[in-house]
Amino acid sequence: MSYSVKLSVRSLVEYVFRSGSIETGFKSTSSLIEGTKAHQTIQKTYEEADAAEVFLQTNYLYESLEYMIEGRCDGLLLRDESITIDEIKSTARNLSEIMRDSYPVHWAQAKVYAYMYMEKEDKDKVTVQLTYVQVNSGEQKRFQEDVTFRELEDFMLQLVKSYAPYAKLKLQNMQKRNDSIRELAFPFSAYRNGQRNFAGAVYKTIADKKTLFANAPTGTGKTISTLFPAVKAIGEEKAEKIFYLTAKTLNRKNAEEALVLMREKGLFLQCTTITAKDKVCFKEETRCEAAYCEFADGYYDRINGAVLDILENETVMDRSVISDYAQKHKVCPFEFSIDLAYAADAVICDYNYVFDPRVSFKRLFEEQKKRTVLLMDEAHNLVDRARGMYSADIIKSSFLQLSRDFKGEHDGVWRTAKAVNDELLKLKKEHEEKEVAVADLPEVLVEYLEAFTVQAEQVLASGINDERLLETFFEALQWVKISQFYDDRFVTFISVFKSEVSVRLFCMDPSKLLFQTGKKYGSRVFFSATLSPLSYFREMLGGEDEDYVIRMPSPYERDQLDVFVQPLSTRYRDREQSIEPIAEMLIDLSNKRPGNYLVFFPSYRYMTDVYEQLLEKDPIFNLIVQQPAMTEEERETFLAYFDSVGEKSLVGFAVMGGIFSEGIDLKGDKLTGAVIVGVGLPQVGLERDTMKNYFQSAGKNGYDFAYVYPGMNKVLQAGGRVIRSEEDRGTLVLVDDRFLTRKYVEMLPEEWRDFVVLGR
Repeated sequence: MSYSVKLSVRSLVEYVFRSGSIETGFKSTSSLIEGTKAHQTIQKTYEEADAAEVFLQTNYLYESLEYMIEGRCDGLLLRDESITIDEIKSTARNLSEIMRDSYPVHWAQAKVYAYMYMEKEDKDKVTVQLTYVQVNSGEQKRFQEDVTFRELEDFMLQLVKSYAPYAKLKLQNMQKRNDSIRELAFPFSAYRNGQRNFAGAVYKTIADKKTLFANAPTGTGKTISTLFPAVKAIGEEKAEKIFYLTAKTLNRKNAEEALVLMREKGLFLQCTTITAKDKVCFKEETRCEAAYCEFADGYYDRINGAVLDILENETVMDRSVISDYAQKHKVCPFEFSIDLAYAADAVICDYNYVFDPRVSFKRLFEEQKKRTVLLMDEAHNLVDRARGMYSADIIKSSFLQLSRDFKGEHDGVWRTAKAVNDELLKLKKEHEEKEVAVADLPEVLVEYLEAFTVQAEQVLASGINDERLLETFFEALQWVKISQFYDDRFVTFISVFKSEVSVRLFCMDPSKLLFQTGKKYGSRVFFSATLSPLSYFREMLGGEDEDYVIRMPSPYERDQLDVFVQPLSTRYRDREQSIEPIAEMLIDLSNKRPGNYLVFFPSYRYMTDVYEQLLEKDPIFNLIVQQPAMTEEERETFLAYFDSVGEKSLVGFAVMGGIFSEGIDLKGDKLTGAVIVGVGLPQVGLERDTMKNYFQSAGKNGYDFAYVYPGMNKVLQAGGRVIRSEEDRGTLVLVDDRFLTRKYVEMLPEEWRDFVVLGR
């Protein structure tokens, strides 16, 4: 019996032929725009009989394993009796630096295409050609080699033979995985209330290749309710891969723990977690340079052995496991985790690895994406995160300094940086000292920035290490890339302050781009304890009318949480009058219901005012306060105060929407209750008002979309800290008279609506 494995030409040759070191932070060999243009420029010179982007494939049998290899050849040139396979590579490097044998992987790619063409057309001999294009000058350099089919048969044998150990290991692991999934039962003795329905909805979504939006309150068991049916779907061949996406470290840990639990029940499934580069780097500075870092030096010479080793021995490959193997094989832990992501059955990572156009997984086959499940935890975060991913900023001072630094050093960088600076200077004179929102894309600036990226890339590719140039290059590249998405969902913010000018392309509505990216994947599950209002999030996350929707009931009893409303006005104009009543309420609450509390405020200033008022009253509870820009160690120290229950009550002050209002888990006596001051409205400003006007013009309630719904989500997140398990009991106080209005009551969770109004 033979088995088959499907892979791209590029994946095959890169696995076998990649070698050398991880280069500096600059990795691109050509900018996306200029590289595409270079390919198209050459392909336009082809003669009528020639063909571009020719799809080729072959089925290659080796040791009972069939390799289904496919890809697109850049060019097929027919000249009289001769046939040439053309492989085009664009580069910012000076072509004089590129020799015939500089890139064996490029020759290998061309030869595989040649083999597939000769096999299909029954040819004995062709010419393979490498065409290098300098993206700045358009200069071209070609290398040719005549090859026979017999030579390429030998070449293919050695190529596949080198790839075979990896392919065989993957096949063995896949068989073990599928066998284990068939035997896998739900890892708990019973489903919680509504949990079976949730898991069933996730499985149906995957089977039907659809999208699901799930509002699943705390305690529903969201992680296992999504991962378990997704794993079962892989066993039923309804999917091949899972991406578990989240913004928080705690949620990544929850996903890892769920997989460990299933592993203890017999599951064999390989999962890798991607942790941010600066968190896993072994060196003091995160500098990916062969001369500085031994883990970057020769990385590609050792990575295949590292991948085989870890895949032979591990399943849940979390940060510590990856770190151990990276040390053993002397490879960069971050790049190691990225390479493992292509091999693993499941990947746990941040949203940006799928949705951010700068860092998304580019080696995944389109076909693989169609067999991949996206599980998006805490999906309410994705709206603002996506706005950030699809926005871009540049500042004038960077280009002014570069024009000075490179004057007389590199004419191209000096000239293009100066052109950008001059254009920004025009905007400064036009708008003086203010911030404005402009509907149109500054087209001239796009052209100048494109020209700058080409020149900067050339310098960086030559090995010159200039931190300012590198940083500005990536900012400009992002700006140019985002400009390609620009439509009526975007706005341009121009801000002038003294001599500085910043221009920001801001994505007000990321729904279209999220939809376009998400649709490339087989199925998508958006879930959160606070995906409310569901209609708002479905629209903002790129949903459609035919998408599935599920609202899970709270698994907890209503009497576990006592809810109170203190009907004060916390509007900005009334805050001074509210300070003393809030302080008195906190003293009264800690006296009558002693324990540990978190109090959430809409701003640091408001929080400080109440704090100072309490100090004057000399309360009998301990008081701790969140500080701006706390380190990880300071955050842990803050939360550690809640680990014990002392004779005195503990009251922690924090900012709503900040680091302590979601993603923390204080179960049992660690947290007695929460007080939420205000309705969480974002600060009024040009950005939010511009969004309000955009949504209003699109037929929505602009104020709700820009202010009310995002604000209420912060309230729901903060309130969700109180009841975290079946045993928890707690108190929630909502401080604002707007919580008594119909609009806000309807946005409260069902279990919060039986509130008592204080003072009545």
